[in-house]
Amino acid sequence: MTVKSRTPCIGICSTTSLGDTVCRGCKRYAFEVIQWNSYDDAAKVAVLKRAEKLIVQILENKFRIFSVPSLKLGLEQRSIPFNETLSPYCWLHNLLKKNHGKIDDLKHYGVYALPEYANLGIEELSELIEEELILLCEAHLDRYLADAPRMGSRLKAKSG
Repeated sequence: MTVKSRTPCIGICSTTSLGDTVCRGCKRYAFEVIQWNSYDDAAKVAVLKRAEKLIVQILENKFRIFSVPSLKLGLEQRSIPFNETLSPYCWLHNLLKKNHGKIDDLKHYGVYALPEYANLGIEELSELIEEELILLCEAHLDRYLADAPRMGSRLKAKSG
């Protein structure tokens, strides 16, 4: 399957504005955000697929998408960017990042929380997901990209 290499930015960039190592929106690393336009298509696809894998890993353990068309329609109605070639769990991530405070019922989007998370509010669940994703992304960066350029990382702060 070919993944379109357009930017995964959803308009919540924290790497350039706050100096985060991992973008709170798209989950790219700061150096990837900065160098994105210089990447060839293969490099862009690799970044997208890595972020997709990490996002899906976290969201599949908390949600089920029972209607992809409902999720897509909800995103389109709210003008939330999403890449149709990536997993619908990535689309759900974008919805939660952009509108978690405005969602009354995920079922309108073709999604439900798994029983062990159903008692949490959408905002609380979104925060839990964000924490887990940032930790997973930072661990991946440390493990596989140890020599990558860094901006203001929480990992540096912890070790210093």
